[in-house]
Amino acid sequence: MRWTALYVRSRQVPASLAAAVVSAAAVWALSGGGSADPRLPALVLVAGTAAGSVGLGGQDLALDRTAAIRWAPRRAAHVLLIGTVAAAVLLAVRAVGDEAGEEAATAAFVVRDSAGLAGLVAVGAVLFGAQHAWTLPVAWLAFALFTPPGTGVPAQVATWMMLPPGTAAATWTAAALAGGGTAAYALAGPRR
Repeated sequence: MRWTALYVRSRQVPASLAAAVVSAAAVWALSGGGSADPRLPALVLVAGTAAGSVGLGGQDLALDRTAAIRWAPRRAAHVLLIGTVAAAVLLAVRAVGDEAGEEAATAAFVVRDSAGLAGLVAVGAVLFGAQHAWTLPVAWLAFALFTPPGTGVPAQVATWMMLPPGTAAATWTAAALAGGGTAAYALAGPRR
């Protein structure tokens, strides 16, 4: 139990959780309690996973790499925890607030997007380091917000965060990001 408490503190989990809760509450309050627009839940999930990405790297990466413990399972669990917490925060804020956003933020939508975004921050940590892991989800959200809606597979892949939960291209994109990102981060760790 002591190891877990030290890990949580060293990875800034309390600060990340507080940032995720505050950002979710702020977006929901500014939106008037929610709407049927899928951009708001996507924004909350991006903010939550971006807040959690801060802890994907330790204070000393060289020390992490030479530790006598197996990091791969811990790294994979950390990525899964980021997605779980982001989804739980959004669902909790939605449950406490007005239910007007229920059409946009169904549980399937939230789970799909949070899993894909957690994998995306993991890819960001591998490519750019933990301090810049947030850039990929933020950039993809910005791109998706300005991409015109389309029915083709490339357009659906580009806007997977905004599509309804039953869309196959969005589900496969999220699954590929979640699986690939988690595996890459678990095996390689964050960039120095």
